[in-house]
Amino acid sequence: MATRSTIAIRNADNTVTAIYCHWDGYLSHNGKILFENYNTEEKVRELIALGDLSVLGPEIGTKHSFDNPHEVGSEEYYNFSKQCTAYGRDRGEKGVGQTTYENWEDMYSQEFNYIFETSENRWYVSYYDGMGSLEEELNKEKEIA
Repeated sequence: MATRSTIAIRNADNTVTAIYCHWDGYLSHNGKILFENYNTEEKVRELIALGDLSVLGPEIGTKHSFDNPHEVGSEEYYNFSKQCTAYGRDRGEKGVGQTTYENWEDMYSQEFNYIFETSENRWYVSYYDGMGSLEEELNKEKEIA
């Protein structure tokens, strides 16, 4: 079953531009990937420009087959899995681009919602218990494990 998430960035005019991600939205996957790999405004904007994602990877990647055609466990399978899989770029779907909302509250939320605050150069996450710094939430999760 999918753990859906929203990945967003706050713009200078306080609007929010966001995309949907279908798989692995929880902190230890998408949260960790965002925190470790998409940690500048430039990188976040490049990611969001892909539009809605099936899978978030640590690399933007290039256009590829929507499904991983390689043998499980092979180096090709691993390399394929390191890149994002986007509905528009990789499957040719229409109407799956980024969406800009007047503010955070107007955005359609998922189970996990990540927002990059450009004024702070920092990620935040909202999920079951409210909203907090992604870094702090990841650290809490480490303490529990």
